[in-house]
Amino acid sequence: MSIYIGNLSYDVTQQALTDVFAEYGSVKRVQIPTDRETGRVRGFAFVEMGSEDEETAAIEALDGAEWMGRDLKVNKAKPKEDRGSFGGGRGGYGGGGSRNRY
Repeated sequence: MSIYIGNLSYDVTQQALTDVFAEYGSVKRVQIPTDRETGRVRGFAFVEMGSEDEETAAIEALDGAEWMGRDLKVNKAKPKEDRGSFGGGRGGYGGGGSRNRY
C-alpha cells in the first residue's frame, strides 16, 4: 500500500519528501507525478513505507501539518481506477455532412 500526499508545494523534491517521511520509518519509494506537457510537479505525490505501522504513523503525524507553506493532505492511497476504454460517442451515427433536404 502507499500513502497519498496532496496540496504539496510545486517546489517539492523526492529528497525532501524522503527526509520528512523517514522520520516515521523506512521509505521504499517516492513518486512525484509531473505534468506531461510542462514537466511541472502536479502538487501531489505517493510514498511507500516499509510497513503499515510506519504508514499509519506518518499519516497520523503529517495529515493537516504545514510544510513548505502548505497544509498537507495525507492519507492511504486509493487503488487506481480502471477508466475503461474511451468511447461513449454517438453509437455509429456519423452526423454532419451535406444532405439533400428537398
